[in-house]
Amino acid sequence: MTTATTIEAEAKTPDETRRLSAEDAKILGLSALGGALEFYDFVIYVFFASAVQTLFFPANMPGWLSMLQTFGIFAMGYLARPLGGIVMAHFGDMIGRKKMFMFSILLMALPTLLIGLLPTYATIGYAAPVLLLIFRVCQGAAIGGEAPGAWVFVAEHAPKRHVALACGALSCGLVFGILMGSIVVVICDAIYSHADQITLGIWRYPFLLGGVLGLVTLWLRRYLQETPVFARIQARKGADKRLPLKEVLAKHGKAVGLSMLVTWMLTGVVVVILLMLPNMLPRLTHTLSDGTMHLANMVAIIMTCVGCLMSGFMADRVGEGRALATFSVGVAVTFTAFYATAMSAYSDTLLFVTYALTGFFVGIIGVIPALIVRIFPAEIRFSGVSFSYNVAYAVFGGATPILLTMVITKMTWAPVVYICALSLMGIVIGAVLTRQGVRRYI
Repeated sequence: MTTATTIEAEAKTPDETRRLSAEDAKILGLSALGGALEFYDFVIYVFFASAVQTLFFPANMPGWLSMLQTFGIFAMGYLARPLGGIVMAHFGDMIGRKKMFMFSILLMALPTLLIGLLPTYATIGYAAPVLLLIFRVCQGAAIGGEAPGAWVFVAEHAPKRHVALACGALSCGLVFGILMGSIVVVICDAIYSHADQITLGIWRYPFLLGGVLGLVTLWLRRYLQETPVFARIQARKGADKRLPLKEVLAKHGKAVGLSMLVTWMLTGVVVVILLMLPNMLPRLTHTLSDGTMHLANMVAIIMTCVGCLMSGFMADRVGEGRALATFSVGVAVTFTAFYATAMSAYSDTLLFVTYALTGFFVGIIGVIPALIVRIFPAEIRFSGVSFSYNVAYAVFGGATPILLTMVITKMTWAPVVYICALSLMGIVIGAVLTRQGVRRYI
């Protein structure tokens, strides 16, 4: 069998010194757009959780029980991520990156569109929440394959010296999807101020919009070409017939362990800083309004997009280790300052500034994918990235909100302790990577 190192060298050497081309920009643009729409489709469910609770469960059901089932359906999407990601990664390593790249967005767009058209409990009874659950599982499976597949796709297309920037640009697109969902909710709340207007049918529009735009992006993605690296594998007798995941677990345990650790950091900064705190801090402080925090959160997300690009740019020039360590220090310092500002009821201006700076350093999530895709060989790259990322995200992304919610009532500064601990881990990993290095295949 031709070694992965040889395949990478033959596919990449002619491109090592070239700049990003118009074709590269098209690949990055369509990849980022698709990723943004998939994340938008996935998160708008939670933004309209109250409408789902009202419309998809019996009116005589206790409120706490219907809300529990509403978020239980949301959680099923997360539980489906590892399985969907592993299955799509298997076929991505066996039959091609592009086919799975197309399939993942189709698997997200159709269920999102169908949720927007789904009859409610009043029309079809318990079939409504059952169908909603099925569609959420499909969405979870899709997003489990989209992010790892997109990182692999752009990394194998980009010039070697711009791999980190390409991954950072794609991560920027994924974060922008969360911002899109937030903006749509703010617009709906501004135009339709009464909850009954939302439940009468306005809640459908964001889902229909996401589904239609997803199908449009699917149509545009058909112009993309298979990655040069996988094309080289096919030319050399086709993809390896052994199970890619078995190969990952048997021979690349260190790469899996490293990938899971940095994914833990990725989930921590996103879940805690961008997703949990906007809803948690107003309840903790009793001085911050929901409107102020949501507006500040939107500014922080915009700065995260900028940070993703900058961390990728930095990693291409000084290495992932130094970029990881630098942004780890930044996120610890700025998040501590932001949290102190929020808890001490300083001015809104200082709150916005410190949250924006924190958001910039959350852009560390731009360099992490570049590190992960580089440490797995071509034949099993998709499987290695997807398994490590999705399993770690399911474990840490699912456990973090529960644990912090339990601890924060007794330890108000628990989020800061948690983020600083992850930052320390990032600094240590960055230092080790800078001193000792790690085997890279791109």
